[in-house]
Amino acid sequence: MTTSTTKPYDAEEIEAARKLFEGPWDFVWASTKIDDLPPMRGQEIAFAGRSNVGKSSLINALTRRNSLARTSHTPGRTQQLNFFRQVDHDERLTIVDMPGYGYAAVGKEKVAAWTRLIHDYLRGRSNLMRVYVLIDARHGIKDVDGAVLETLDKAAVSYQVVLTKGDALKKADQQFMTEATYDEIKRRPAAFPEVLLTSSETGLGIPEFRAAIGRVLAEHG
Repeated sequence: MTTSTTKPYDAEEIEAARKLFEGPWDFVWASTKIDDLPPMRGQEIAFAGRSNVGKSSLINALTRRNSLARTSHTPGRTQQLNFFRQVDHDERLTIVDMPGYGYAAVGKEKVAAWTRLIHDYLRGRSNLMRVYVLIDARHGIKDVDGAVLETLDKAAVSYQVVLTKGDALKKADQQFMTEATYDEIKRRPAAFPEVLLTSSETGLGIPEFRAAIGRVLAEHG
C-alpha cells in the first residue's frame, strides 16, 4: 500500500525489481568509524529507524534471505554500519543497515558515537541515493523520528518514509496511518513524496518497495 504523488508501479517495474533483488546477497563490510568505510562502488541505499522498528527483518524480506541482516530481541544491538551487496552478481546496488536510534538503555557515549558516525556517513557518501526511514505503523512518527527527519532535511539528504509492521493494523487503519504519515512529511524539503506500508511477516508492500528502490536506481543510472 502506498500514498504518493508519484506514478504507480506497474507490473513491468515490479518484475524488474524482483530480478534486481533475486541474486545472492552477502554481508561485505562493517564500519564503526568514518575512516573505515568501504570504497564507494555503484549506488547505495541506507536504512534508518528506531532500534525495534524491524529494520533487519525488512532487509531480509527484500533480499529473500532469512538471516542476511541479523535480527535480535535486544534493541540497540546493531552498533555499526553494515554493508550488503550481491557479490560477483549484480553489484550496482549496496544496502547499508544503519545503527538503530532512540533506545534509552544504551549509554550516552555510545549514542553519541553512533550519531557522529551516521552524520559523517550521510555528509560524505556521494553515491548514497536515498535513506529509507522506517517507522512502526502501529505508532506513527514519534519525536525521536522527527528529530532524524529534521537532520536529513538540514543535510539535504533524500529520504523516504516506510511504515513497518503493517500487518498489525486493520485494513482501515492501514489506509489511515499511511495517509496521516504522508500528511506529516509532504512539506519536508528532503522527503520523497511517497509513503510505503510494509510487513516483513506477510510480504505486504514488499514488491512495491523493491520497485521503488529499482526506480531510484534507474534514475541514478
